[in-house]
Amino acid sequence: MNIEQIYTGCLAQGAYYIESNGEIAIIDPLREVAPYIKKAAEANGNIKYIFETHFHADFVSGHVTLAEKTGATIVYGPTAKTNYKSHIATDGEVFKVGNITITAMHTPGHTMESTSYLLKDENGKNHAVFSGDTLFLGDVGRPDLAQKGTLTQDDLAGFLYDSLRTKIMTLEDDVIVYPAHGAGSACGKNLSKETVGSIGDQKKTNYALRADMTKAEFVKEVTDGLAPPPAYFPLNVKLNKEGYESIDEVIKKGAIALSAEDFEKVSNSTDAIILDVRHQFDFVKGFIPQSIFIGLGGAFAPWVGALIKDVTQPILLITPLGEEKTAITRLSRVGFDNVLGYLEGGFDTWQKSGKEIDTLRSVSANDLEGAIKNKAKVFDARKPGEYANEHIIDVPNTPLDFLNDHISEFPKKEDFYIHCAGGYRSVIAASILKSRGYHNVIDVAGGYGAIKKTTINRTVNVCPSTLK
Repeated sequence: MNIEQIYTGCLAQGAYYIESNGEIAIIDPLREVAPYIKKAAEANGNIKYIFETHFHADFVSGHVTLAEKTGATIVYGPTAKTNYKSHIATDGEVFKVGNITITAMHTPGHTMESTSYLLKDENGKNHAVFSGDTLFLGDVGRPDLAQKGTLTQDDLAGFLYDSLRTKIMTLEDDVIVYPAHGAGSACGKNLSKETVGSIGDQKKTNYALRADMTKAEFVKEVTDGLAPPPAYFPLNVKLNKEGYESIDEVIKKGAIALSAEDFEKVSNSTDAIILDVRHQFDFVKGFIPQSIFIGLGGAFAPWVGALIKDVTQPILLITPLGEEKTAITRLSRVGFDNVLGYLEGGFDTWQKSGKEIDTLRSVSANDLEGAIKNKAKVFDARKPGEYANEHIIDVPNTPLDFLNDHISEFPKKEDFYIHCAGGYRSVIAASILKSRGYHNVIDVAGGYGAIKKTTINRTVNVCPSTLK
């Protein structure tokens, strides 16, 4: 038996490859399926099943394409309905993979079709549970994404309480927990940075698994402090339910090299967003006017999903050389399939053509210190939990996720400064503001990490209990 966790950091997502005696199961695959097929070929194995823990909201799964390419059976839990061929498992149904078995355990709560998969080894012993978004390390799945009709988030939280206590917590303490996500995912509030744990450890450390916790207490704690889900979540659910275009076709359509002249023509004749995915240091030095920065080096796909509201939005790309297909692939992971092309030769091509460029003012934390003494306006683009834990005195929190809600707070004429934790998110925010005419925005390089090394007055641990 071989179990491999295939973890994708920018999505904080874990897919799983399970092989026994030449038969293979894949759990929650990413949209680009070539790596799974390659692994199976190297093992001289056959992909028999593709198990989906639920209809994912934060990424487009590779189940449909992988089934088409391999003939494997897609398996969902009870109540799931799809527009493509799939097997809807019954609660307790057993699937044989080589010398092991995988049992579907219906665990509704995060969504109604949510299902965990219990793996029993060659001796029939409970070995591991693939818990999807039902149980994370340190947290549980948010219960507000699948509200429908009269079904409320409190109802879903109640189902989740029952699922955890009747299905998950009854497993032996040494059973390994393989969750669908880790820290950084928007599918929970307090996920651990660890990506593999055990039932016993979670009973000891996970607030939601306290033995003396009542259902009412669970519902209150799990639903407290939930930030609104990113706008792209329902669109990804729709793609995962109904199917989607092959990623091969998406890359083929998007990987069109455009000269500076053609790039400009396409930009002027469409409503395409110019998305610059280079490093923030390069973007600050020069970029195409009106372009938006979201760098490949950070949590690229989730930020695209959070800030570009419509997955059908046409996109033109500025990429580092050789990273064009990578950018298109990572966009497709969150359902953004409408790339119209990329600037051949990168930003250097634009500069050499003599076309107009823009720059972003960026200063050091030491420069910010002087500006604050002169009563400069400063804004903090970090998440509310980061801000609550520590921030510059008298500086308001305008989280990047909800920048649109704070637009009226930014001054239109006088210079103002914006910072995040390390400099990535503040450049994203500044690029969006510049594209909307706020040419008076100034980025703080190095973010709060650099600010802490100055004598700028800060609050520390003001309200650590609110940190999510």
